[in-house]
Amino acid sequence: SPQEPHARRRREILAKYPQIKDLYGADMWSFPQIVAVVFTQLAAAYYLGNNAPMPVLVLAAYSLGGFATANLFLANHELSHNLVFENTTANRALGLFANLPVGIPFSVAFKRYHMEHHLFQGHDGVDTDIPTKGEAAVFSVGGALLKTVWVMGQLFFYALRPMLVSPKPMKAWDCLNLVTQVGFDFAFVYLAGPRAMLYLLLSVFLGGGLHPIAGHFISEHYVFEPGQETYSYYGPLNFLVYNVGYHNEHHDFPKVPGSRLHKIREIAP
Repeated sequence: SPQEPHARRRREILAKYPQIKDLYGADMWSFPQIVAVVFTQLAAAYYLGNNAPMPVLVLAAYSLGGFATANLFLANHELSHNLVFENTTANRALGLFANLPVGIPFSVAFKRYHMEHHLFQGHDGVDTDIPTKGEAAVFSVGGALLKTVWVMGQLFFYALRPMLVSPKPMKAWDCLNLVTQVGFDFAFVYLAGPRAMLYLLLSVFLGGGLHPIAGHFISEHYVFEPGQETYSYYGPLNFLVYNVGYHNEHHDFPKVPGSRLHKIREIAP
């Protein structure tokens, strides 16, 4: 989109710092991290689902599972930009694998909507990363109380909004994502038990709501200063989510993997 602010910023920055192009390309070191988080989350679900009392399971879903789920969501963010492997199919396949502990198929659809987010940032009816005017109207009338309710369920709204604002027909990879995920879910419930699956789903819900790692949903693009649509966070939580906090840097240079985003700030602060 000619109005997309980061395209202009990218041209201006590259004119002054062309060496940033050297940072482009995939980073395969994200692959072992994704595999480790998937198996850690599944192992935790199996153990807690079969051994922990319900209060402990819920606490673990918030304190451990919330971070693990956020890591896998943002792993899919890296994969949507083909930043783990050079090959698109390999990135998509790894996305299906990273999707498994989340319990709900999202990997393929996320990529389709996320590309539009980059091209049409802030455009109502196209960019589904931002709340609709209807959401704003409903959840702002009650002050802090309704806003808190919205934050608690913000991942639900994030997932539901694209289907209402800009529905898309399912394609082959969407079907594969659905079949793979549903098959895994049934197998996991059969092998690990329903409480293990409950842990996975609670990790998604609790980790995407009133949770420190979910703050990125708000910090990235909600406008706090007129004329500035993207904001960066440089704190320690970046270590757990592929440096997604470096969000101005990411939108300026979406071909740079999370592991190298900090170098953009060092070159062009």
